Amino acid sequence: MKKHTCLLSLAALVALIGCKSTARSIPPPARPPVAKQVARTDTLHGDTRTDPYYWLREKTNPEVISYLEAENAYTEAIMQPTAGLQETLYQEMLDHIKADDQTVPYRMGDYFYYSRTETEKQYSIMCRKRGSLDAREEVTLDLNELAKDQKFLSLGAYAVSPDGNLLAYSIDHTGFRESHLYLKDLRTGELLPERLGKVSEAGVAWANDNRTLFYVVEDDAKRPCRLYRHALGQPKETDALVYEEKDRRFELYPERSKSKAYLLITSSSSTTSEVRALPLDRPTASPQLVLPRKANHEYYVEHHGDLFYIRTNDRGRNFRLVAVPVANPQRKNWKEVIPHRPNVMLVGMDFFANHSVVYERENVLLKARITDLRDGQTHDLDFTEPIYAAFRDADVDFDKGNPEFDTATLRFSYQSLTTPLSVYDYDFESHERRLLKLTEVPGGYDARQYQSERLYATAADGTRIPISLVYKKDLRRDGTRPLLLYGYGAYGFSDPVDFSSSRLSLLDRGVIYAQAHIRGGGEMGKAWHDQGRMMTKRNTFTDLIAAAEHLVTEKYTSPDRLAITGLSAGGLLIGAVTNLRPDLFKVVVMKVPFVDLLNTMLDPSLPLTVTEHEEWGDPKIKAEYDYMKSYSPYDNIAAKNYPAMLVRTSLNDSQVMYWEPAKYVAKLRATKTDQHPLLLKTNLTPAGHRGQSGYYNSLREEAFDAAFILSQLGVVK
Repeated sequence: MKKHTCLLSLAALVALIGCKSTARSIPPPARPPVAKQVARTDTLHGDTRTDPYYWLREKTNPEVISYLEAENAYTEAIMQPTAGLQETLYQEMLDHIKADDQTVPYRMGDYFYYSRTETEKQYSIMCRKRGSLDAREEVTLDLNELAKDQKFLSLGAYAVSPDGNLLAYSIDHTGFRESHLYLKDLRTGELLPERLGKVSEAGVAWANDNRTLFYVVEDDAKRPCRLYRHALGQPKETDALVYEEKDRRFELYPERSKSKAYLLITSSSSTTSEVRALPLDRPTASPQLVLPRKANHEYYVEHHGDLFYIRTNDRGRNFRLVAVPVANPQRKNWKEVIPHRPNVMLVGMDFFANHSVVYERENVLLKARITDLRDGQTHDLDFTEPIYAAFRDADVDFDKGNPEFDTATLRFSYQSLTTPLSVYDYDFESHERRLLKLTEVPGGYDARQYQSERLYATAADGTRIPISLVYKKDLRRDGTRPLLLYGYGAYGFSDPVDFSSSRLSLLDRGVIYAQAHIRGGGEMGKAWHDQGRMMTKRNTFTDLIAAAEHLVTEKYTSPDRLAITGLSAGGLLIGAVTNLRPDLFKVVVMKVPFVDLLNTMLDPSLPLTVTEHEEWGDPKIKAEYDYMKSYSPYDNIAAKNYPAMLVRTSLNDSQVMYWEPAKYVAKLRATKTDQHPLLLKTNLTPAGHRGQSGYYNSLREEAFDAAFILSQLGVVK
């Protein structure tokens, strides 16, 4: 056992730092904190692991907080020479965003709903107007008011009753996804007396009687699992349990059908799902099971008239669409509407009064297939740019933008690496698109100065890996350009290729931005996900390496000009890749990285653990344990040179616990053989998985990260 080393106190560290430095001075000779080592030994499958930093899990231990404070102070000391650059970047990013802005109003019932922002206010103001856009504005929820005297605020549920009179909303002030549900009378602006306590962020829906509210609560591992029914005016203790999902691999998600006829209650794991339908006109009725769950069968339901439409992968991983009578939804009554296609992923669906919209992905890109339900005529809504994000990819409020069932238009959003977020209405009959808003980018942005393109790297097994690029024009491919490569590759999630105004600060300094669409994601269908999860997870890492090598070979950049970054599961990716090929990268930025894979997946009390066995594996199974251990970033740190690294976390993050990056940095610092900067920055005040809340706070964090990347790549201007 190694001798315990005392923590360097914050006061001692500050004394070491000394005077402030100028922007171009050599960093002060501050010594990094040294975490003490307390050996903890675990044996499983005959394999013994020793974890000297397990004690950092003790969140209430003052010694843990002192260590995190010391790391923060060290980070600030090392980053002090970039203070001027940070401020310049922040002001640039701020200048590229219109502070006084408003979303495009969408109609729901008798009202038009929208949100707006005001200069120097951190949060949105939720508003509506009755009957006409010229009507008087009503503020339904001012998040700035709710954030007063709070260090963090996140809005979860925002559900207006069908008659428009009541609002159910949930707020988290901790960053730990501790959302509390409130009911507000929008006619008076007063809160109703009932307090329903902690709820799942998205699991809130009204019945059609305007007096019954459904909500979901979580278990101790933050798994949404119990659906309750609340009657207004009645004590919470009388709320009825409508359905409980007892299988810990499954989570529960209720959603109103667009027809407003049913509450569709979906239980889903990573590979299997099951749906129940409860009539919203009869909120006390028992939910109807559409089809019993079967292992490895996913299906999802929408409603139209006397039919349920079911998106199912029973005959192929990329899903097909079937219709079945509501009264008799057994499989024998299914009628195929759209067959399964091996190269096209059916990712979602909406059903309106006279039209259906089915969202399909092919070769990364998303388009919509629109069908007139009266005559069966079908046409596609697609786009001409080679790289873009649209529909659900580009706008998290997509469904809120299309809440009406009886409508002649589809509201959708569109953006690309060079085109700011744009909002359109598409006429189902005329096939015309009407641009409602092109997000204004102040500060002289001119899309013609930038270029995007799609490349393909070749993985070791011959698979072609798409890479999306954007850069300022007049690119000379001589290997001298700095490049930031981003990757995620998990959960079958298709990371949108979106526009970022804050990214302009990098592009205008000559940095190329690249996004690798690696296996484990969903850009190329379900098979793409299958080839990068469980016992094929290492494909995700070698795909990113192949993408980086291709960018170097094609002289877009070189290893000493290449930075990589990823968040959450993307942080695991970056950690694994850095262990495998530290020589390939100059700079690494890991945000809330999931790096302590084995310890986390062996602890079922932690959020997400059991529900993610079908993504990463179950370490209680020896073959899966061995495979996970082979790439777990924390377990594969070695005595060798690593790139310059910045690791971010939040003390209250509930999705990747703070101790994972803290332990990772402590072990890496004690093991690596180089003198490159290794920085840990922890949000110790309330903050969540995405960092601090508030518009300006988030921008400060982006400027900090950009300053680290630019300074380490030698781009300091």
